[in-house]
Parts: sequence; structure tokens; C-alpha cells
Amino acid sequence: MRKTFFFKVLVAIALLLSSNIFAFETKVSSDEPKQDLKTEIKEYIQHHLQDSHDFSLYSYTDESSEHHYVGAPLPVILWDNGLKFFSSSKFHHGETLAEVDGNYYKLYHSKIYKTDAAGTINYDEEQHPTNVKPIDFSITKSVVMIIITCLLMFWLFTSLAKSYAKNGSVPTGVGRFFEPIVVYIRDDIAKPNIGEKKYAKYMPYLLTVFFFIWFLNIFGLTPLGINVTGNIAVTVALALITFLLTNLTGTKDYWKHIFDPLGDTMPWYGKILIYIILVPIEVLGIFIKPFALLIRLYANMQAGHIVLMSLIGLMFIFKSWLGSPLSFGLAFAISLIEILVAVLQAYIFTMLSALYFGFAAEEHDHGHDDEPELAHL
Repeated sequence: MRKTFFFKVLVAIALLLSSNIFAFETKVSSDEPKQDLKTEIKEYIQHHLQDSHDFSLYSYTDESSEHHYVGAPLPVILWDNGLKFFSSSKFHHGETLAEVDGNYYKLYHSKIYKTDAAGTINYDEEQHPTNVKPIDFSITKSVVMIIITCLLMFWLFTSLAKSYAKNGSVPTGVGRFFEPIVVYIRDDIAKPNIGEKKYAKYMPYLLTVFFFIWFLNIFGLTPLGINVTGNIAVTVALALITFLLTNLTGTKDYWKHIFDPLGDTMPWYGKILIYIILVPIEVLGIFIKPFALLIRLYANMQAGHIVLMSLIGLMFIFKSWLGSPLSFGLAFAISLIEILVAVLQAYIFTMLSALYFGFAAEEHDHGHDDEPELAHL
């Protein structure tokens, strides 16, 4: 029953998006001067890497030089002296203003600013917009894919758990593919890095973060082109969860190692000068570890999309029988590598998180420290 319910939810979301596709088709006049091809490709890549308030599928220019966008609008939720709720179709990809309750909002470089009826954007000396930015709680395309991924994971693994219960802990169907991955994360990542005693309490997070990152990375390689893990806000959130779990579950030995790394090996007055340098480095390491997590995932996925789309753009620049097939071949090869990178980045994030949890959960058996001394008595 639950499996059928979640399947219906996924179908409903797909129908909701597809039902608005043709309604969201907009026409934009191309009266502005035509841009250089290289500049147009560069802007297209930058637009692809950014999050957006609409689910754009594709765009095209007809014979009358009118540009058409085809996609699905998403809900815009703003807090500006009260809750403002409207469809992103009012922006028409930033070409028009959205009027809500007598207030005017403009979509400018993927951000929403409050403006006047003329759509005026004010700038400071460094050419940064100074208009008021309402608090944005909008359902962007990245949020949509995160919700879809969460529903997919919930449906997938609840179904896997049910198949285990029905078949005496023997997986069936797609569970045969996922079971070795789950066992690998438990036996080769969690246990060796965290330990037999405490690995179990970290397993739910490690499994969740691995499949969450992996599925989002794979979705980013589809024609939908949703680069969720290339959004630094997402990687910051994931690294922040690892940071909190590491430090909130840290043992006394973990914190003692940070603030008293030399332990009782020498008297306190002999450690003062050393600790002036050593302790700040240890404390700084608490924040460097999650920072390395978020930057590694963000930079690798961002770079992969840039390289892939740049190679595709070269086909339109060369326009020759030699250059275009070569660019296509390189793009195809990079796409295959990106499939490997998708799972590799999920593995690295999970492995490093387990390693940090192992540091936090480590406990020294202080009772054995006195055995050598007692043996000499």
C-alpha cells in the first residue's frame, strides 16, 4: 500500500510539472543586437550552473526571430512584510515585473529584488544592486529535485526493507543491486573507520548521504541538467550536518586531544609555549575538515559540468567535419567519466565523514596505560 502511495506521489509530481509546460511557453522578442557566439555559449553555461525559479526544459528561436522558452513554472514564496505567494511565470524569465499586493518584484541574475513600477535597479559604487531583497523561500528547481530524490530514496529503501521481511532477509529485484553497496558502506567504510562498537549509530546518516549525493549527481547528468550538488548552498548544508554530528557526539578523549594533544607526556609548564601554536591549529582543524568536504564536492561537480558543456559548445564554434565530431567524442568520453565521478564523490564524502566520526567516537582504554608501570613493581 505504501509503495503504491509513493509511486502515485511521484507520478503526480511529474504530471504537475508536465501539465504546465505549454502554459509556461513565453515569447521574447529578439530586438536586441545579437551577441557573439562565444559570449552566448559562456552565458548559457553560467545560466545552466545557476539555480532558477522555473523548470526550463529547452528554448528555441522561430523564423520570426522570437525566442520561446518551454518549461514549467515553480512557486515563488517571499517574506516581505508578510507572506507573498505567486507563480514564477509572472517574471517571464526576468523580462517582466511581478506585481503582488501593490509591490513590484524583479528577477535579476537569479535573485529577486523589490523595485518600483519601472523596474529600477539601483547600484552602489562597486555596481552591486542595493535594492531590498525579500527573504526568499521559493521552491526552485534544485529544491524540486531534492524533494524528488528524497521521495525516491524513501520509496526505494522502504520497498527493500519489505522485501527482506518477506523473503527471509534475501533481497529481490532491484534490492540485489543495492544490497552489496549497503554492505560495502557498512563493512568497508563504517566499521574500519568508526569501530565495531559505535558504527551502528552513524550508519543511517552515512547511507543517506551516500545515496543522496549519488542520485543527485546522476540526475545532474541527465538532459534535465539540474546541477544540485554544484550548488554551494547544498554542499554547505551537507558538510554542516557532518560537522554537527562529529562535534556533538565527540567523546572526552576527542576534546582532550584537541585542547591537550600531548596529554600527560610532560608537565603543564613545559607545554605552554608549544600549545600557543598547537592548540589553535587543532581548533582550526575542526572547521577545516567540513570546509574541505563542501569545497571538494562543489568544485568537482561544478568543474565537470563546465568542461562537458564547453566541449559541447565547441561543436557550434568549429562547425566543421573534423572539429565537431572531435568535440562530440570528447564530450561523450567526459560524460562516461562523469558517471564514475558521480559515485566517486559520494564515496569520498561518505568515507571522510566516517573518518571524522571515528575521530570523535574514539575512546582510549586508560586502564591499560598503567599496566607497564605495574609490571615493574
